[in-house]
Amino acid sequence: IRVDNGPEFISQTLVLWAEENGVKLHYIQPWKSTQNACIERPNRTFRNEVLDACMFDDLDEVRDYAWEWMIDYNEERPHDALGKIPPTIYRKKTEQISTLELSA
Repeated sequence: IRVDNGPEFISQTLVLWAEENGVKLHYIQPWKSTQNACIERPNRTFRNEVLDACMFDDLDEVRDYAWEWMIDYNEERPHDALGKIPPTIYRKKTEQISTLELSA
């Protein structure tokens, strides 16, 4: 698993779990977020808007809030990098114009 060096990914608990389950952790270089760019932005946004902004009473509440946030982030919220449209709409547009065929 490629992980960054943020506090949630350098915990001893994660390292022990990975070792016990035969999972190799690949750390990106410090301050090189582009080595893991596909996840850096959503992680930061989720951390700021959900984890740092809310007090939860139980795990079910976290799951519900996270689900609602994910729907908003992917289906409703415009993204500057995608021409100010949500990812689901962008995906549909690019599927219609793509000439790339994936092999089975």
